[in-house]
Amino acid sequence: MLVQDKSTHPNSLTRQQLAELMPSAQGLLSDEPEMEHSLHALQLLILVTCLHRLWQDRSDYFLAWNLTVYYSREQLKTKDFRGPDLFLVKGVSNHPRGSWVVWEEGGKYPDLIIELLSESTAEVDRTEKRELYQTIFRTPEYFYFSPETLEFMGLRLQEGLRYEEIPATEQGWRWSEVLGLYLGIHNRQLRYFLPTGELALLPEEAERLERQRAEQERQRAEQERQRAEQERQRAEQERQRAEQERQRTEQERQRAERLAQKLRELGVDPASLEK
Repeated sequence: MLVQDKSTHPNSLTRQQLAELMPSAQGLLSDEPEMEHSLHALQLLILVTCLHRLWQDRSDYFLAWNLTVYYSREQLKTKDFRGPDLFLVKGVSNHPRGSWVVWEEGGKYPDLIIELLSESTAEVDRTEKRELYQTIFRTPEYFYFSPETLEFMGLRLQEGLRYEEIPATEQGWRWSEVLGLYLGIHNRQLRYFLPTGELALLPEEAERLERQRAEQERQRAEQERQRAEQERQRAEQERQRAEQERQRTEQERQRAERLAQKLRELGVDPASLEK
């Protein structure tokens, strides 16, 4: 278990005090191993690209994956550089970093961490890292998920002291106050869900949906065009029938007029024939 004197806890120091205590951050690049499984790499890609899409109009956060978090002199001595699989820090500028160095970032620790369990790391993620994120980082929310077994847990720091499980919904989703989103399993992958319950789409999913909507709109427009053409054709047919009827009426009038004229030539008053 990781224990630290509260009087010297990094979170209790001012930015200047912390910077004075710690060495220069120059050269502190990330020192994380590669992902163990392609499922883990794909899962991280999904979580990162989806959140970037949702927050594309924001620049006040830093989202990193497989990046070392440097937080103490003791850590540098022991070379214990295990960083979170994915972490989010809010209220900071969104510029690239080679690592996250707490004393160079105003003492800020991650606000949210997600670990992807594997056979070799699952026990550490459930115990040692949980203790680290709870006691040293004091990260408000910690989630872990196994892309292989689908084990999924969400924890929230209560009163800044201990993690407690975030209740799951009927769908098995867990609400993140940090993100303002649900996290839950969809098609065997950890995904974000909007407060309304809709799946937060990946860029390619959004593009595909937009193409589908555009195609549906094109089909509706084509159907409307065909209906309008059918209406135009019906109207034209009605006009032609009316014209034909007018012509028949005119022909009947002309025949009647010729007959009347013939009768008058024979000395017969046509009107007398109607009596």
